[in-house]
Amino acid sequence: PTPAVKVIQKQIVDYLIPKTSIHTSALAYVSGKGIKDNALQHVKSDYLLKVDLENFFNSITPKMLVKALKHQGINISQTDIMVLSQFLFWNITKKTNGKLVLSVGAPSSPFVSNLVMFAFDQRMSKLCRSTGITYTRYADDLTFSTTHKNILFQHLNEVRKVLKKEFGARLVLNESKTVFSSKAHNRHVTGVTLTNNNKISLGRDKKRYISSLIHKFKLGLLDQEDIYHLQGLISYAKHIEVRFLRNMSLKYGANVLDSIRKYSGEDDA
Repeated sequence: PTPAVKVIQKQIVDYLIPKTSIHTSALAYVSGKGIKDNALQHVKSDYLLKVDLENFFNSITPKMLVKALKHQGINISQTDIMVLSQFLFWNITKKTNGKLVLSVGAPSSPFVSNLVMFAFDQRMSKLCRSTGITYTRYADDLTFSTTHKNILFQHLNEVRKVLKKEFGARLVLNESKTVFSSKAHNRHVTGVTLTNNNKISLGRDKKRYISSLIHKFKLGLLDQEDIYHLQGLISYAKHIEVRFLRNMSLKYGANVLDSIRKYSGEDDA
């Protein structure tokens, strides 16, 4: 979207936010929430099911938004529907057969996607509560966990049924990304590792990778782009598992970690 369109998209979202609700099971694009919060919801469960919605943003249409607004008691005029369609959706002819769909790059799309998913999240949460399952959704990633053995295998079909009831054939699962896991195997939720002692972790591979980059930084072997990448990883590590960074400080020296954090360009190398 052009800068002018983005301003209008933001104004529409600012107008709708106080008039609508996002379900508590939705943890992406929500102020103060993130992947850590999503992972923590499932950390005490033994069994995990992860499913992915196929072509998520580009499957959402103006009609789905109108239905979502009605579900929350907001009836809008035909003129309003035209305005929302014009500014919040776009036409990518080849992929969507000429239909208007949600734009991946628009600042309004994350909010609209959560709004459209509200009734699904509501129905799915209620179903999960009645069967002892924890449910969260992070954009197009749906995670289910439980302490009860085997029930998630049957639950997958319930997910398909609720999707069909809410969206017909518009939103479907990407079946190739469906994952069942348990404490006997590595469990990951939105990239965060769940340990067998009910904690969240960066995971062994990511720790080794960060450690190797810190070592290379200490030896002066990283270029500017690599150092910026390492800064991002250190911020992420601080958010997920701060204990790991304390170990890195002991291993490589606190001054090295400080130098990485404070690095701002070629002159600092």
